[in-house]
Amino acid sequence: MEHGPPEHVRTAFGVREAVPRPRPDLPGPAWRCDSLVLRPVADTVLAAWSAGAIEELAAVGVDGLRLARPVRASDGRRVVAGWAASHDVAGRVEPRHDDVVAASLRLHRATARLERPRLVDDRDDLLARADRAAFGERTVPLDPETGGTLFGELARRRRALERPSQLVHGDLFGTVLFDPSDPGAPPAVLDLVPFWRPVEWAAAVVVIDALAWGGADPGILTRWAHLVQWPQMLLHALLFRLAVHAQHPSCTRESLQGLEHAARLVGSLLPPS
Repeated sequence: MEHGPPEHVRTAFGVREAVPRPRPDLPGPAWRCDSLVLRPVADTVLAAWSAGAIEELAAVGVDGLRLARPVRASDGRRVVAGWAASHDVAGRVEPRHDDVVAASLRLHRATARLERPRLVDDRDDLLARADRAAFGERTVPLDPETGGTLFGELARRRRALERPSQLVHGDLFGTVLFDPSDPGAPPAVLDLVPFWRPVEWAAAVVVIDALAWGGADPGILTRWAHLVQWPQMLLHALLFRLAVHAQHPSCTRESLQGLEHAARLVGSLLPPS
């Protein structure tokens, strides 16, 4: 892994002779090979679905966004030996939190045309369990010390969301790219992490992440307050992240502090329980 994609993977994607060069400005490990970027994927099924969905969106274009168009291997596969490839897109992750929220809303105007994939219902990974727990659809064992207690307290203030659900990217924070050499270039989206939830919820997840781990100012809460059922969207997003944190084996009491900060801010927007 430290040397990048092996030769047989580069051969499959048509860049055998390329010298892999790390792309440290991308989220997660990635290597540029000529005009392509190759990245290892943890979930082959998810990565293959994501590539297909991005291909479908790229075929018609997404207003105000660039998409990292996937590249298939010579035999048509989207994932080879745990690696996926896409055309390189300029940019890096930057703390432009409001711009990421705006990118989320633009992306989801486009994903509204996509059908609900079986993947959404079949998944039983940490994110899927946390999502269902946040919406009260499943009871999940949560470590009290790393978020379970706070989850229980906040869940009592949860109310049903009245907005329709559609396909949304539920993990955009820290993955949207901005090109510092071209400030006017649209943001770039690398892939999709699918959930079937309201558009406003996906935007709220970005805000919760930005408050908890991105150093966002509290004003980000009010700047997007025009979104429908915003306090409850934020609460559901916060419950989602708490459920992720309280299940994750590497999370600690110390790493919970960012979510506790977000909880204090979101709690001030909610009516008393």
